[in-house]
Amino acid sequence: MDRLEAMSMLVSVTETGSLSAAARGLRVPLATLSRKISELEARLGARLLIRTTRKLTLTDAGVAYVAAARRILEQVEEAEHAAAGEFMEPKGQLVVTAPIMFGRLHVLPVVADFLAAFPAIDVRLVLSDRHVNLVDDHVDMAVRIGQLPDSSMVATAIGTMRMVTCASPALLAAQGVPQAPTDLLRFACVAVDTPLPSPSWRFRHPRSGTAIDVPIRPRLSVTTTEAAADAASLSVGVTRLLHYQAVEAIGRGALRIVLEAYEPEPAPVHLVHVSRGQMPLKMRRFLDVAAPRLREAIEAGLSSSA
Repeated sequence: MDRLEAMSMLVSVTETGSLSAAARGLRVPLATLSRKISELEARLGARLLIRTTRKLTLTDAGVAYVAAARRILEQVEEAEHAAAGEFMEPKGQLVVTAPIMFGRLHVLPVVADFLAAFPAIDVRLVLSDRHVNLVDDHVDMAVRIGQLPDSSMVATAIGTMRMVTCASPALLAAQGVPQAPTDLLRFACVAVDTPLPSPSWRFRHPRSGTAIDVPIRPRLSVTTTEAAADAASLSVGVTRLLHYQAVEAIGRGALRIVLEAYEPEPAPVHLVHVSRGQMPLKMRRFLDVAAPRLREAIEAGLSSSA
């Protein structure tokens, strides 16, 4: 029996909350995962998990064992990095994830220069608008836009990002420029489908700071921010995007920002990584290069609004 493998499987089960989710994440058959954990319990002579049809719960012995298993797995990973020389010199594969458009516009140029400067490092750039799990997907560093949940992640702030409301000049000429968020009730809207769609757009009163929620009925819903910007440029309706998602269309005059005074608080942008003791040099070097470059890119983008 491979005890480290069984420990890793048990930790994954506790993090995902179910055997089936852990099996999918680890890409192993559910029956194999269940058997490995049962074998671990038999070896220890103790029950670690209480399994019901509705949920999994750790026993007292399981809580203590999982905490110890996490420490052991982190120490083994550090030892492997050290043996591979990743703490002695910057080398190996670095896995970075970022939102699709932000990654293409801002992270990819940083990665290109980083590769030229560090020939012993290879980079896998995962561009996805879903939040990749850094631990389960073996990701070293991620760009996160928005409020961060409380976690063991280490976050480096690199800026903030406006949420802008915009429309084509032609649409505004035909229907007038909205002066307050409630004016949007007379406009068609273009929305981006999300896993948890909101029936309203939130604004902030410029004097009191109170929230203003405006219900919207999208005339068009799309699955990408690029399509939303394109549709708004074609005068389908008003759309709402993070500034970097609309900056190209704004720059060429296809879109115009409206209701600037009512914009909500800008979303924070961070580079995050898992907190696991000493950082491999490949991650330290990337953080040193990427953080100032991305700060400059975000500041330059925000100053380019029209």
